[in-house]
Amino acid sequence: MRVTKLFSSERISRKDLTQRTQKHRAHRELNTFLCAASVSLCASVVKTNLLHTQLKIGLALTAAFLWLCMSADGATVRKYDVVVYGGTAGGTITAVAAAREGASVALLEPERHLGGMVSGGLGWTDYGKKEVIGGISLEFFERVGRRYGKSIEWHFEPSIAEQVFNEMVKEAGVAVFYNNRLREQGGVRKKGTVITEIIMENGDTFQGKIFADCTYEGDLMKQAGVSYTWGREGIAQYNESLAGVREQTPKHQFTVRVSPYDATGKLLPEVQPGPKGTVGAADKKVQAYNFRICMTDVPENRVPFPRPANYNPKRYELLARMLKAMTEKNGRAPLMKDVMKPDPVEGKKTDTNNNGAFSTDYIGGNWDYPEASYKRRAQIWQEHKDYIEGFLYFLANDPQVPKELQQEVSRFGLAKDEFVDTDNWPRQLYVREARRMIGEYVMIQKDIQTERTKEDVIGMGSYNSDSHNIQRVPTTDGAVENEGDMQVPVQPYQIPYRILVPKRKEATNLLVPVCFSASHVSYSTVRMEPQYMILGQAAGVAAKMAIDKRSAVQDVNTKALTAKLRAQKAVMEWTRPAAPSAK
Repeated sequence: MRVTKLFSSERISRKDLTQRTQKHRAHRELNTFLCAASVSLCASVVKTNLLHTQLKIGLALTAAFLWLCMSADGATVRKYDVVVYGGTAGGTITAVAAAREGASVALLEPERHLGGMVSGGLGWTDYGKKEVIGGISLEFFERVGRRYGKSIEWHFEPSIAEQVFNEMVKEAGVAVFYNNRLREQGGVRKKGTVITEIIMENGDTFQGKIFADCTYEGDLMKQAGVSYTWGREGIAQYNESLAGVREQTPKHQFTVRVSPYDATGKLLPEVQPGPKGTVGAADKKVQAYNFRICMTDVPENRVPFPRPANYNPKRYELLARMLKAMTEKNGRAPLMKDVMKPDPVEGKKTDTNNNGAFSTDYIGGNWDYPEASYKRRAQIWQEHKDYIEGFLYFLANDPQVPKELQQEVSRFGLAKDEFVDTDNWPRQLYVREARRMIGEYVMIQKDIQTERTKEDVIGMGSYNSDSHNIQRVPTTDGAVENEGDMQVPVQPYQIPYRILVPKRKEATNLLVPVCFSASHVSYSTVRMEPQYMILGQAAGVAAKMAIDKRSAVQDVNTKALTAKLRAQKAVMEWTRPAAPSAK
């Protein structure tokens, strides 16, 4: 029998998993007997007042047998009050909040780092109105600020964010288990509506009173039998004017006429054949993902943009045509900010995001991601990396790129001191949206526009309804357009506790603060990382309240929850700041 590894990175086949499961059952039956025998042995030693040496031997045997009860063939059963799956920012704060309430908490992260996108390159925070961010979410940004000698910092380096998350879980006493990914099939066990345990790929089992799925993908939620959806609802489903396929939108759109066809009439790479779909109709397409690239122009910390192994400049023919047409139209070469968004963060670095019609968003490359297997998701991750690496390399090296733009881009490179274990490339793919739970209550467009107050409020949101483009298709007149962009301002709105809980008939001890219950339109504003952390705090506190009352998560006293969150400096109301007085 080998010693269990706490942070195992082992990957095993389905056949091995089946064999191991059979072994576990046999071992557990044996260990049940051994545990009982060990307790009896210990009692006998005490009762008969044996010699000191015999007592030591008996206790040692007891300890050994108890260890056997926990471990079999390298797998371990661990029990916690709260089991959080997914070390995203929302997951990390869920775990911290529950632990601060006094719960024993396990935080299971499928990879090797905490923080999700916040430590994965998204250092230019999407805060909307800062006044609505409070509680532990605000505390995170204050802790980041102290690393820079400031009271607060919203624009930071990825490595600093990860340090702060690690600090917070350590202080709270959260048990963190890295490289623990849910078994792809049969990873969740239930009794009725109660999840009893989850099983990881390495065979380890985690039992809990409350579970929280804090992944961007919602895999635990799915395996628990909870209803969900992905893609876009149509206008008719929830009477949302912003739903479904969009009419032509001005943002991140082609501002020049470009043909998407080659000389033979075949579509160029990075253009989908369509059809676009009927305006307002539903589909199962997903807004584009990318990586948030940490770049720098400091020579001693700059790594030149690498050439992908499968690089083909013909892939970027549409980009080359666009750059040429923009130069002709404007009488000057495009600027770097016309093809990407290199927002400055601390450390003389950037958080570089998508901007414009052809940029770092890999439009159409992720439609199958929400329901994809682990293997396929890994392929999608690599495909996005190949596309964006090639995009950057093309701009910095291809002779078709205007010289002025090429010189500007070539000043930059990857930050050498970030993501040092992945060749300076961000570890986290920006999964802007994947599965969305369908709970008893679904948050929709009216909840962010007209019906903005809630009795079961747990926090607030204020960022635009923000969906990135979903497809790039030819137009009927021989040009090309991007479709799916949505950028609609909102006033601050309250977020209800109900969007965290599944339907009662499906699961009564599961909370979902990332793939929460919302339509595509509503999700597009609540999905910002500060709000994930706000929802995480509410989930952590609610978990402990449910445990204390031995109640279903649907029966948590929401007035008491709101009051407790207020006491923890969460923000529940927003007042428009007074205009500066005239001088």
